[in-house]
Amino acid sequence: MKYLFMFSMLATTILSAAPYTKADRIHDMQEMAQAMNTIQSGFFYNNYDTVSGGVEHLLTAMKNVQPPLEEVEEKDFMARYMNNKIRMTNKVVKKINQKTLTILQRYKDGDSAQAIQAYTKILGQCMKCHRETRNW
Repeated sequence: MKYLFMFSMLATTILSAAPYTKADRIHDMQEMAQAMNTIQSGFFYNNYDTVSGGVEHLLTAMKNVQPPLEEVEEKDFMARYMNNKIRMTNKVVKKINQKTLTILQRYKDGDSAQAIQAYTKILGQCMKCHRETRNW
């Protein structure tokens, strides 16, 4: 029984260690866009539950976001340093996570103007990442 449990844990670890592909990134971006739309709908309808659901959806989607695969696989130290995409991606993820919690707290406290401002800052972080990694 013990060996069966260890084998299943090992198999799960190996299967979950697949590289983060472009298709994975596209899926994560679609999930994040859907979560942002849900938050925005909650603002329009003045519905805390909708805002809260969108925030939870965004936090879940953000857990999957990783640096671009081509940057992780870059062998040249100077190219990796100059592109700086790994550090930038981690920084953007951290800021978006902080602002999502700010949205939830401010909206719960009845300060919808500050919640919307945090939402706008998240959009700014999204655009920053798209400019840097996708050259928009």
